[in-house]
Amino acid sequence: MSACGPQDTFRQIVGQRQSCRAFLPELVPEDIITAVLETAQLAPSWCNTQPWQVTMTSGPATDAFRRAMLQHVDSEGGRHCGSDFPRPTGYTGRRLTRRRQCGWALYESVGITRGDRTASARQARENFAFFGAPHAAIISTPSELGTYGAVDCGLYIATFLYAAQSYGLGAIAQAAISGHSPFVREYFQIPDDHLVLCGLSFGWSDQEHPANSFRTPRADLAEAIARVGEQP
Repeated sequence: MSACGPQDTFRQIVGQRQSCRAFLPELVPEDIITAVLETAQLAPSWCNTQPWQVTMTSGPATDAFRRAMLQHVDSEGGRHCGSDFPRPTGYTGRRLTRRRQCGWALYESVGITRGDRTASARQARENFAFFGAPHAAIISTPSELGTYGAVDCGLYIATFLYAAQSYGLGAIAQAAISGHSPFVREYFQIPDDHLVLCGLSFGWSDQEHPANSFRTPRADLAEAIARVGEQP
């Protein structure tokens, strides 16, 4: 039997990664956090601009941000906040089906029945509690780079998620946080010329929690890839 090669290891890391929605309270050692950040910093970017700016909290600072975030979203002002990036204009066809499948799988895992809007809203609120994670981060990008900066930050986020998985951590990228960009910008004093792209929560995954018990499927290659020309 041949030894496991780097491609097998990488595929395993990618295949095992999931969006973690329940964390243990224990802090991640600083050397592991540094290693994840150093790996994420290797992400590719257009002309090597490396436009991502990461604002990170740990322990008490995360708890303070969590309390402030929840107080904000529960307030009247929090219900009428905004994002620095345009939201999707809609979900149709297969994309709508996939979105619904993901939501239903989450709700079913935590015992929420379809149509129970009170319970689903309560679960959605967990986004702003960072699902109990002891570490949180905000990813922002210079506004002058527009879409290019956002795409490069997407590559950084993906690299961060895979690096976290390789160290046995749970992590989740959260667009919900960016839906409150003015509040986040003021809280962390993020410069006005930076756009808040998303949040990242990470820590040790609570594998006993039902919210971490499901996996989302992926489309077949034939559904996503259009190959042109004669194939060997």
